[in-house]
Amino acid sequence: MSLLSRHISLTIKKWLGLRTPPVVLAYRGYGTPYRVFIRGHVLDDRLLYEPEAGDSKRKNIRAMISRYFSTAVPDAEVQIEFAGQQKVVHTDEAGHFAVEWTFDQPLKGGWQPVKFIASNPLPGPPDSLERHGEVWVSSGQHEYAVISDVDDTILVSHATQILRKLRLILTKNAKTRLPFPGVPAFYQALCRGRQPENRNPIFFISSSEWNLYDFLVDFCEERGIPKGVFLLQNLKMGLRDFLGTGGGSHNHKLDKARHLMEVFPDTSFILIGDSGQRDAHLYADLADEYPDRVMAVYIRDVTRKKNSETIHELYQDHPQLEGKVCLSGDTYATARHAFEQGWISGEQLAQIKEVTAEGG
Repeated sequence: MSLLSRHISLTIKKWLGLRTPPVVLAYRGYGTPYRVFIRGHVLDDRLLYEPEAGDSKRKNIRAMISRYFSTAVPDAEVQIEFAGQQKVVHTDEAGHFAVEWTFDQPLKGGWQPVKFIASNPLPGPPDSLERHGEVWVSSGQHEYAVISDVDDTILVSHATQILRKLRLILTKNAKTRLPFPGVPAFYQALCRGRQPENRNPIFFISSSEWNLYDFLVDFCEERGIPKGVFLLQNLKMGLRDFLGTGGGSHNHKLDKARHLMEVFPDTSFILIGDSGQRDAHLYADLADEYPDRVMAVYIRDVTRKKNSETIHELYQDHPQLEGKVCLSGDTYATARHAFEQGWISGEQLAQIKEVTAEGG
């Protein structure tokens, strides 16, 4: 960050009252009974608060700007306690820490607790920072897994229209942003599948940055979208990064999807994205690499007819995806394909039809 950018950042933080003690941001981890991945950040001047539907625009703006004008805390020692064991790591220059942890004895499946205790290398209180989180451990009993984009896939974002996107980001919060009609019911159906006792996992791979993690978690919880693991872009800081949120290359999504394919080699995936970015192309590449493990590609159509025609042409060049692709702006149409494949029940489909028609 340049001296000018740092000065602007400090001025904005003072103006909005964002000078706060450092915090640990703990992200949901994931893995198998013998291998898990855990990560987080240690940041200074990062405002944390519980959003309410009646929050003023100023409060929403203050909270969102805090996400991009926080300061990384490098070289902070973080003790991670998980499954009766401990590891100590240090944050990098971006305040980020991550660990890949292997185990000799199998872990219990499902959501498991993890605890973080970080030293505070900055002057002033507190001496240590504590945070609790969760790690999803695969039991291997699911039918399939879901990889989903976020912006303009589940969350109305106008990601290709910068001014409309920034207006939404600044003036709304997790309680007032809207999902596309039928999305919560459809995702609930996919996670339940045809065998409700075996919950299918969902991974949200997005070009949104880690800055928006708490917002996305709160949004999904508020709207009844199933609990999942988020894999986001690197943390960004400063005015320029904020104005370009969600931008840049989207190839990182393919890298993250490949990573999940490697971590869960016995799992097949349903891929869900939108036509506004490069999801269709990235998912086609993934299907080329893993033709037997991509069960379906669902693309929400949010762009012009010409772009939709380009996507149709793209998938015509991938015969291994014949009958597996659904390009539609209607959640019910996509759910109908999932029903025809036997992945959700007729009762679930009827519910999705009803709530989609009602705009819910």
